[in-house]
Amino acid sequence: MNAMPQRDGLLTRVARRGGRADRSALGAWFWDIDWLLLILTLFLIAIGLVAVAAASPATAQRYSDTTHKMAPLYYFWRQLMWVGVSLPVLFVVSMLPADRARRMALIGCAGFLVMLALVPVAGVTVNGARRWLGVGVAQFQPSEFLKPCFIVAVAWLLSLKNKEGLSPAIVGALTGVLTAIVAMLLMLQPDFGQTVLFCTVWFALLLISGASARMIGLLMGAVPVGLLSAYIFYSTARTRIDAFLFPTTTDPAEHFQVNAARATLTAGGWLGTGPGGGQMKFRLPEAHTDYIFSVIGEEFGLIACGIVAVIFLAIVVRVFVKLLDEQDDFRLLAAAGLAIQFGVQALISMAVNTGLAPSKGMTMPFISYGGSSMIALSAGMGLLLAFTRRNPFVLRSPYVVKWSGE
Repeated sequence: MNAMPQRDGLLTRVARRGGRADRSALGAWFWDIDWLLLILTLFLIAIGLVAVAAASPATAQRYSDTTHKMAPLYYFWRQLMWVGVSLPVLFVVSMLPADRARRMALIGCAGFLVMLALVPVAGVTVNGARRWLGVGVAQFQPSEFLKPCFIVAVAWLLSLKNKEGLSPAIVGALTGVLTAIVAMLLMLQPDFGQTVLFCTVWFALLLISGASARMIGLLMGAVPVGLLSAYIFYSTARTRIDAFLFPTTTDPAEHFQVNAARATLTAGGWLGTGPGGGQMKFRLPEAHTDYIFSVIGEEFGLIACGIVAVIFLAIVVRVFVKLLDEQDDFRLLAAAGLAIQFGVQALISMAVNTGLAPSKGMTMPFISYGGSSMIALSAGMGLLLAFTRRNPFVLRSPYVVKWSGE
């Protein structure tokens, strides 16, 4: 007797909440987007602006000369400009349907892989490394833009196993060849840190995709062989590892960066010296990029560093919680890979700043200064938001309620 009135009441509530049924591009994005993930990302970007403002005077002083004196906040204003360019990228990419986002990333992977191959030939050398293409303000780092596209490409390939007549072994081999090509091109720059990051994400995606125990065992056995080979044959890796493991037997200049970063990080104690009060930061070679975390520690304290680390962790955990009930293999792998890349890059940067890992030239996502890094990270986070979009109204729609006569 009471079933029909209750059903009518539910339909009335649907009509009243018609705004959630708005399936225009903007309406769908508003109701589908993971607002917590977006807010945490925007919070990191805001923290990054404050951190770059704190590091900017030290970097401006280091790179000023007698003919060109940089303003103390030169790098802050440039970073503010890059944020202004990057935020629209983040929002536009996050609005894309999953299939269109995947198509865009696959095309981007092919394009940026070609550009990465051009770097050793036509690239621009900065601080002893050839990693950039372009001229003047138009310079960009192809490897930064390749990262999110590479992850989506690997996720797509792994999602094809047992489909289209492709066996898991063939798919695993294809992703391995792609990763090997990227690693080889990165080592030519040289960029040991990015090489480690790409390989780590690829291995993690193989694990998540359910690769055979035999394949995982072979890869784990190849890790020490690869590291030993890098130490013997790759001078950049050998120099970094020696400076980290044997500081008393290497050139003091090679170990200076790690010592300076750790000293700067702890100079402010728990609460920091206050904005603009840091002095140790003026000793850092790259205060605004590689060692931005140490600047945060000196001026805002170790508690602030802990808060930043928790935000990174919260973003990664949030993504994996969202993926617990994901049924689509591609979306699962793509979102997981993007979150892992984001988290591992932050972890490596923090480990270098605290002296727990050798110097790798790894920037901290959304915190460090850099145009290529900021735009590429925004595109990657946009992809992550696109692949984790869910419609809360559809999932809880009264139309799918099982009527029990209550």
